Amino acid sequence: MTTTESPRRAATTPAPAPETPAASPARGGEPGSAKRMFSGMALIVGMLVALVVFILISASSGQLSIPVGEVASGFLQGIGIDVGGAASHPQAYNTLWSVRFPRVAMAAAVGAALAIGGVLMQGAFGNPLAEPSVVGVSSGAAVGAAAAIVFGLTAFGSWTQVVCAFVAGVATTAAVYLFSRSNGRTEVVTLVLTGIAINAVAGALLAFLMFIGDTQAREEIVFWQMGSLAGSRWEQVVIVAPIAIIGILLSMRLARSLDILSLGERSARHLGVDVERLRIFSILLVGLLTAAAVSFVGIVAFVGLVVPHLIRMMIGPGHRMLIPASVVGGALVLTAADLFARTAVAYADLPLGMITALVGGPFFFWLLRRTRRTAGGWG
Repeated sequence: MTTTESPRRAATTPAPAPETPAASPARGGEPGSAKRMFSGMALIVGMLVALVVFILISASSGQLSIPVGEVASGFLQGIGIDVGGAASHPQAYNTLWSVRFPRVAMAAAVGAALAIGGVLMQGAFGNPLAEPSVVGVSSGAAVGAAAAIVFGLTAFGSWTQVVCAFVAGVATTAAVYLFSRSNGRTEVVTLVLTGIAINAVAGALLAFLMFIGDTQAREEIVFWQMGSLAGSRWEQVVIVAPIAIIGILLSMRLARSLDILSLGERSARHLGVDVERLRIFSILLVGLLTAAAVSFVGIVAFVGLVVPHLIRMMIGPGHRMLIPASVVGGALVLTAADLFARTAVAYADLPLGMITALVGGPFFFWLLRRTRRTAGGWG
């Protein structure tokens, strides 16, 4: 009896239901990923529209007011598209292409370069409080520019000050990395502390150069440190813009590795990421981008900190969307800041670095408090 009932019970036992595609974890993550991708694209498009608006307003504003429509037609005529119509002022076209368009283009290129530097620093070291100035590139560039001013160096003609600032900025970045490296590794805390020490030494050297310089040299150094886009020329734009574009393309190649590194160093190594090599390349790229930017416009603070963090808060930490969004965001922020610097006070050009610091300083303070509160303390 027992032997005859066993097969029947086995035959009537229902088989387990197969897994449905909806239960797959991989597919379960697709809607959220698609939503983040859509949000990122919408944000980039919105910022691009705002950037175009600010560019038109910035190019039309100044001592010589030019209607926005003439700005657009002047741009199209300059690239070979004849839309007809005469300008309301005989010098409007020359003013646009000799003064305002180069300045706006420089603002966009510098803003993008500084924002990418911030993304790389924060991603490579897993710290939202990191920015390009941590590696001492800005203070090093200031020392190089000050040395060229005080000693009257003319080896590269009118480009001497820029070349000295660029070389000193890159050299300072390399020094910070070399001094912070130990046993084939670079720890975040050691890098930050080394950067603080190098920045202090650079500040002392800068003070010494200002002490031995004459009154005119001191004024030039102070003005350079404040940051300004005044006097931007196409010759400068064609140097900064390609460096920024190359930096953006190289950063996009690092996006996947930076995403994996956000899981932790040990997990990243298990997944095949050479963490040390990634950090070396990121630091060098940050130094190149930041040195190229500050060499021409001076020190512009907090753009590399504020922009990436704000973008990350809106679209998440994925670098494939964070990098292009930060590029547009950095260009937008610096273009808007320069517009305010030119128009806030009549017949005056406020220092650009002062404006970004006035905005970035309070934001940094808020970020410190927010990070401490969410992390439950620093210990």
